[in-house]
Amino acid sequence: AKRLEPERGCLIGRAIGMGPRPRGGIFMIRSELLQALAKANPELRTDDVEKIVDVFFDEIAQRLAEGGRVELRGFGAFSTRERDPRKGRNPRTGEAVDVPGKKVPFFKPGKEMRARLNV
Repeated sequence: AKRLEPERGCLIGRAIGMGPRPRGGIFMIRSELLQALAKANPELRTDDVEKIVDVFFDEIAQRLAEGGRVELRGFGAFSTRERDPRKGRNPRTGEAVDVPGKKVPFFKPGKEMRARLNV
């Protein structure tokens, strides 16, 4: 598959019929986040910015995996929620299958984030 540049469109988005994704569009990919942080902090090398982002996300994931909660004041809180076991269906055969319970990540936006979104 041909890799598309961010300003021309997102490969996955185009595959599901979303069309090209304009730069600065509705969602941001990791490389765009890294570019924005590097631009805002010219004193840091690009690989340092990447390490910082890696540590940031790894720490959040590790804390959630341990059953903890991560709260970023003004932004929001990451936590996990329990999903109960349930009966599901195999879409190919229609056969009933047991789906085990699991933990899923959950994000609750903070008060300041909600205010920024609803301006």
